[in-house]
Amino acid sequence: MVGDDVKGKIYKGLLEKNAEDTKSGAGQYFTPRALIKTMVACVQPKPMKTIVAPACGTGGFFLGAYDWLAEHNQLDHDEKEFLKNKTFHGNEIVANTRRLCLMNMYLHNISDITGDSFISSSYALVADSGNRYDYVLANPPFGKKSSYTVTNEEGKAEKEDLSYNRQDFWETTSNKQLNFLQHIKTMLKVTGQAAVVLPDNVLFEGGAGEKVRKQLMLTADLHTIMRLPTGLFYAQGVKANVLFFDNRAASKEAQTKEVWFYDYRTNVQHKLKKKPMTTADLAEFVKLYNPENRHKRTENWTEQNPEGRWKKFTYEEILARDKTNLDIFWLKDKSLTDLDNLPDPDILALEFIEDIGSGLNSFKEIMETINGNGE
Repeated sequence: MVGDDVKGKIYKGLLEKNAEDTKSGAGQYFTPRALIKTMVACVQPKPMKTIVAPACGTGGFFLGAYDWLAEHNQLDHDEKEFLKNKTFHGNEIVANTRRLCLMNMYLHNISDITGDSFISSSYALVADSGNRYDYVLANPPFGKKSSYTVTNEEGKAEKEDLSYNRQDFWETTSNKQLNFLQHIKTMLKVTGQAAVVLPDNVLFEGGAGEKVRKQLMLTADLHTIMRLPTGLFYAQGVKANVLFFDNRAASKEAQTKEVWFYDYRTNVQHKLKKKPMTTADLAEFVKLYNPENRHKRTENWTEQNPEGRWKKFTYEEILARDKTNLDIFWLKDKSLTDLDNLPDPDILALEFIEDIGSGLNSFKEIMETINGNGE
C-alpha cells in the first residue's frame, strides 16, 4: 500500500509538471514553491488560526502553511483537528482547478473528502462574505482587467469591464489586482496578517491605484515589500512583488510608519527550467525580515555598501513621492554599465522575451480599453 504522504508528494509533482504545459494555461494557477515557503516562513502562522486564499489555485499556499505548522509545533489533539478541518478556506472559480485543489488537500490529510468543502466555487470579488481570517496568503490571478463575456445582438462575444461597487472598497475600479488587494484587506481580522503577490502596476498606477495605496498605509501596517525577479512564473513578462502587511484597528494616525524594501530583482536572473529560484536564494531575505521580531531590523544598504538589497523608507518619504509611488529601487543595473561582463546570451534573450511579453500585455489592455472588447 502506498501511504497518503507518498501519494500527496506524487500528486504535488504531477501538478508542478502540469503547470509546465503553458498551452493548457495551468501555469497561471501555480506559484513557485520556494516563494511560498519563504512567504510562510516570514509570516509564521500559529496553530488554531485561520488561513484564506481568495484565488487558491491548486492549493500551494495551503500546503506550505500546513507543512510549516506541522514541522514547527508540537500539536495536541485539538490543534491537529483544527489544522485538518478548520484552518484553511478559499475560493477557486475554475472547476477543474478547484477539483485539483480539493484532491491535493485530501492527499495531504487536509479536510475530509466526504465533509463540507472549504473551497468555494464563487468569485471572491463579487461580495464580502462577512467572514474574517487571521492570515491571507495569496497570489491573485495576473491581468489588470476584471471582465465578463456577453453576446451582443449580432451574436458576437464581447467583453465588458467589471467594476465592483462594494461599500467596503475604498475605490471602484475595473483593475482586478487593486480589487483583490481591497478584498484581502476586508477579509482580515483586526489582528490579521497578509502576504500577497501583486504585479508592479499596483505599486505605481495613478488614480484609483494611488488612493488604494494611501488607504492601505493609513489603515494597515504595510511594513515590507519584496521586489521579485522575472522568470519565476509561467506567464512570461510578469514583474511582481510580495506585499506584507498587518491589519490594524481604526485610528486617526497612519498605521504604516516605514516600509522596508528588499530588491531581489536588480541583477538577478532566474529561469524556470535551467535556473529556478530556490529557498536558499531567499534565505538572506528571511534573515533580514527577522520574523521572530520584525521591529528589530537593520538595513544592509549604506553609502559604504551600495550593493545592499535591504533598505527602509519612512511613511513621509513615500507620501512625498509622485502618486505615492511604491515602485522603489536604488541598485544600479550592472548589465547597463558593465559591458564587459554581460549575462549569458540565453539570459539576455529571455529578458528580452519577457520585456516584450510585458509590453504586449500592456498594449493588449490598452486596446481592450479603446475597443471595449478583447477581440
